[in-house]
Amino acid sequence: MSSNTKAEDSANYESRTDLSVFEDQGYQKALGNRQVQMIAIGGAIGSGLFLGAGGRLHSAGPALMIVYAVAGVFAFLVVRAMGEMVMHRPTSGSFVSYSREFIGEKSAYFAGWMYFLNWACSGMGDVTAAAVYVKFFFPDIQQWIPALIALAVVLAVNLVSVKIFGELEFWFAIIKVVTLIAFMVIAIVVLVIRTPVDGHSTGPQIIFDNGGFFPFGFLAVLMILQGVVFAYAGVEMVGVAAGETNNPRKVIPKAVNSVGWRIAIFYVGSVLLLTMLLPSSVYQSGVSPFVTALDKIGIPGSAGIMNIVILTAALSSVNSGLYTTGRVLRSLAFNGSAPMFLSKMSKSGVPYAGVLLTGVIYLIGVFLNLILPHDAFEVTTELSAVGIIGMWSMIMVAHLAMLRAANAGLVERPAFRLPGAPYTNYVTLVFLVFVLAMTWFNGHTGKIVVGCIPLIAIALVVGWFCARGGVDRIRRQGVGSHHR
Repeated sequence: MSSNTKAEDSANYESRTDLSVFEDQGYQKALGNRQVQMIAIGGAIGSGLFLGAGGRLHSAGPALMIVYAVAGVFAFLVVRAMGEMVMHRPTSGSFVSYSREFIGEKSAYFAGWMYFLNWACSGMGDVTAAAVYVKFFFPDIQQWIPALIALAVVLAVNLVSVKIFGELEFWFAIIKVVTLIAFMVIAIVVLVIRTPVDGHSTGPQIIFDNGGFFPFGFLAVLMILQGVVFAYAGVEMVGVAAGETNNPRKVIPKAVNSVGWRIAIFYVGSVLLLTMLLPSSVYQSGVSPFVTALDKIGIPGSAGIMNIVILTAALSSVNSGLYTTGRVLRSLAFNGSAPMFLSKMSKSGVPYAGVLLTGVIYLIGVFLNLILPHDAFEVTTELSAVGIIGMWSMIMVAHLAMLRAANAGLVERPAFRLPGAPYTNYVTLVFLVFVLAMTWFNGHTGKIVVGCIPLIAIALVVGWFCARGGVDRIRRQGVGSHHR
């Protein structure tokens, strides 16, 4: 590399860094170690396991545990790449800020709005899901009422302070973890003492007596890839929390490293136990596999208990969506890639404008549920997976750009690193592109989603041309002077 090229790269990098240092002003370092650890757990465990695993077991069989393991490896690589960038510079702008620093504003714009697409789509579904689970206990109530109450409560929590958000997420995660551990203990006891379940002798032979790991073929396994990736959405949230964490360089590596074994134990371990208790064909879409198994074992009240847990998982997702999108939208607005009002922050350190905008999107979802058919919400859920794939891809690309900057001597790589980089970056990107391609084969909703991708691309291009003037103006004036 010539000296002129090095000097040019250095100048470009320094100008992008100058744009990044101001956006964390006003945030409070209110999250402690126990809260961040549970935020990492909450991000890794959600309704994709508690509810979605039932339909995937029914359609793909015991191979679901293999898919969870494979996708879990790539989810861990993504969050580990994020962790290395956090060690370089903790920020609430997270992957948006890193994309800006190491690549440029266009990539930050893409990463941020793809992330917003993810949470806007999945959050509408989660608010509706919360209402459905409440109706289990109050069947006569109109569905929009509990949805509105749930949204109002979680929105109020997010608007008060990050400390209250962290505390709520801590207890949401505790409920999920305790429930999974309780199930696993019960399942292991049943297997050890060889208690029959629903007329079946329990144990590994159930898997092999019902078609083995691939009873419906390898193609059926590929069909569930996108849903499994969606189940892991949220693992990157620990990177967003870093900007408001006390002593992040000590806390974040522990939280990131724990994602791997949590996936192995709670996802792969749970599915293994479920498939040794009952044939996978017994589980159903729309019914928690844990409810099915515990009911067949004869645990009283299991349906009610699990509905409370799934309600918790849905509320946790809404809570996380409001928190992360508020921070990401502020990072975008601070640098001109989103309307300037989204950079507003309260005295308590909450980017309330971005939180409120996401809340309005969720509110629209509550009322759209009254008039739109079921397929419309299926499509929005599938679209959220497109947002996840786009955002995870940008994390890996930004990390590659950081490696390039390190090789050019512009930054120093932290000791906490992504193993196998840059090769693990390339393999992860290939995997994500493959998952996106498989969407086409996922029934008519998959084809609708693929048809929407060009529309998303056009909207992003149009949005960039609308935002470009503001981005250039902030670059000329300097972010600090612009926001004083």
